[in-house]
Amino acid sequence: MRFNSLKVRVLVWFASLVAVILFIFSLFLYFSLNSSINLKIEHSLLNVASDLKYAIERKESLVKVLQKREFLPYEIAVIKDAKIIGQKGESDFIKLLGIVGAHKFKTVENGDYINAIYTLKLSNNSGKIVDYKKDIDDKIENIVTTMFVSETIVLLLLVWLGSSLIDKILFTLRSITKTAQNISVDNFSSTIPLPKYDDETRELVLAFNEMVHRLREGTSKIESFNSDVSHELKTPLTVIRGEIEVATLKPRDAQYYQKILDTIDTEASQIQEITENLLLLTRYTKENIQKSFALCSLDILLLQTIEKFSTKIDEKKIQFHVLKLENIELKSNETLIRSIFLNLIDNAIKYSFNRTNISISLFRKNRKAHFIIEDEGCGIAADKLDKITDRFYRVDESRSRRVKGFGLGLSIVKNSIELLNGNLYIESKAAKGTRVEVVL
Repeated sequence: MRFNSLKVRVLVWFASLVAVILFIFSLFLYFSLNSSINLKIEHSLLNVASDLKYAIERKESLVKVLQKREFLPYEIAVIKDAKIIGQKGESDFIKLLGIVGAHKFKTVENGDYINAIYTLKLSNNSGKIVDYKKDIDDKIENIVTTMFVSETIVLLLLVWLGSSLIDKILFTLRSITKTAQNISVDNFSSTIPLPKYDDETRELVLAFNEMVHRLREGTSKIESFNSDVSHELKTPLTVIRGEIEVATLKPRDAQYYQKILDTIDTEASQIQEITENLLLLTRYTKENIQKSFALCSLDILLLQTIEKFSTKIDEKKIQFHVLKLENIELKSNETLIRSIFLNLIDNAIKYSFNRTNISISLFRKNRKAHFIIEDEGCGIAADKLDKITDRFYRVDESRSRRVKGFGLGLSIVKNSIELLNGNLYIESKAAKGTRVEVVL
């Protein structure tokens, strides 16, 4: 056991506190018992002195009275004018009277015993009765010894019980320490089993496990980001490098160089778009998203997004229908809302045939915002629907070559909706179209 450990410090504090409490209790008990015993002795002597006083007042023979059975354990003297007129016992009663002084009752230590003296004035101050009892068993000393032994045993027992209780409490802390030591960038699998009782220890374990979960999630996002970046940037970088190598093999005319620069510019734009999309996927988490919330007008954001696609809509001669548009204000993340609208409208336009219809609706129902977009495009086969929100997933290569994209749009939409505690519903039929509903 380390002497600077929390357990030792708590035990020392606990033992000191218990020792002080036991000491105070012992003092109180000692003085209470001592007072009680002295009071009992005083009453005993008072009764004897009172009986003798009563006999004297009845003018009974002092010699005969002092020989009564109830007076046998005591030494008694009657003193008048500093003279002993009758006594039982061999003690120096004049000296005893001096020891008592102005008090009626006094005890004197006598080794393991005590001697008790009591004086009582006779009527009309005609004298005093001195009542003296020797060698009274000092029971308080025995009690003190018993208390000392008992309290030592109690203290040791309480320290042992305290040690066991602290071990039980510290078990969770030790588990957290052990788990924390096993956690590394490559290992976030360790968590601590929840305690049985719903107390502060359980809250600590829940917080620790939640922290591990956040670290695992963050590390997973970093690894996924690194993997996605290396995978998706490889192709455009290869194209750029290839064009540059070809251009530097021999002198070319200006038109050829212009073609190469256009290719490099296109690939660079793709790199920028991929990077921005990947950063959007990893920027927010469940823990920090709330801090970015502000009041958003969904209808205004939707109209602004539609306006950006006016040229593409005209190029494909698509009929764009706004079936329902309600004024909805929502406390949310504006960047993610824009991203949801932009990607879903972009997908609907990209995968719609020329001269088809796209319809959208934005309305409030059951205190939730509903956004619906339907197109008459190529649709998605039923066996592909569960994969279309995966990163970089494209439904088929032939369509991928015809439609520009990286397979990140629906992944961004799904991630954004989950961060906003919403729901995404996708219905689609091949060659007939797709319906997407977002509930926030």
